[in-house]
Amino acid sequence: MSINSNKFKSQEATLYNNILLLSRNELFYTKFELSDTFQNRIHLIFIHISFIFIKSKIDMKDNEYKTFYQKLFDYLFKQIELNMREVGYGDVSVNKYMKGLIKSFYNILLYCENYKKEKNESKNVFFSRYLKSNIDQKMANNEPLIKYFDKFQAFCFDLGADNVLKGELNFKYN
Repeated sequence: MSINSNKFKSQEATLYNNILLLSRNELFYTKFELSDTFQNRIHLIFIHISFIFIKSKIDMKDNEYKTFYQKLFDYLFKQIELNMREVGYGDVSVNKYMKGLIKSFYNILLYCENYKKEKNESKNVFFSRYLKSNIDQKMANNEPLIKYFDKFQAFCFDLGADNVLKGELNFKYN
């Protein structure tokens, strides 16, 4: 049992780290003109991982996948909590902030479930709500960001379940 547990932890860490790399891609902060803030990075992680969770819902016929995704969810929020503590947030602040983050995550996940069906205007409002830009929000054009996540969503739905388990997220945006 502990061998499987370690196997999953390694897989969770690999997938989490790959998602973290995607969310730290400099194009978000240069080409897409997002503010480089803790909040934006967390929301970018949430959006990326939401598409993977949605894809996984389709593949969750096997208990191995269900266990993996639950452990990934737990690992994700544990890493965020650890990072907050490293930055200097206290216990009360961390607990309060984590409640808000979990609520944001579920709101993002719910929106991403219907992402493909949404019109660009709705996507623009969604990204403006969760991702803060360096430019005036009223003037923000999220079209490049929408194109990025349209491609990422399609990429995720083409991934095999075993690729996700191995943490193989070789998404390249052109």
